[in-house]
Amino acid sequence: MILVLNGPNLNRLGKRQPEIYGHTTLADVEARVGELARELGAAVEFRQSNHEGQLIDWVHEAAENGWQVIINPGGYTHTSVALRDALVEVEFIEVHISNVHAREPFRAHSYLSPVAKGVIAGLGTKGYELALRSFVEEVS
Repeated sequence: MILVLNGPNLNRLGKRQPEIYGHTTLADVEARVGELARELGAAVEFRQSNHEGQLIDWVHEAAENGWQVIINPGGYTHTSVALRDALVEVEFIEVHISNVHAREPFRAHSYLSPVAKGVIAGLGTKGYELALRSFVEEVS
């Protein structure tokens, strides 16, 4: 199982700052990644929360079950040591829709990247698909 987690404000994808994040909604991302997962024979589950503790609880669930995680932590990327502490227990890929390194300086710092299997940034919502392919190809 691959758990796809989305952090704060990603429920507003397609509406919030479309000049940065595009017009694709989170439902669109889930549909595309879900279809790709079916093609690749992978099981995925999608969850989104604006609450740090909920994301941490889901990471703990992934750790207990041996699931891999694809996470777009949103703003928690730059602020959450607690989320990092949870994520060290799972294999995860960090995904960002925009190129965080080409934006405001504070966005270039991630508490999560140093403990991630990989980081995909700036490739739009296609980053989720690339992360899924990476996990599936790793076991093939």
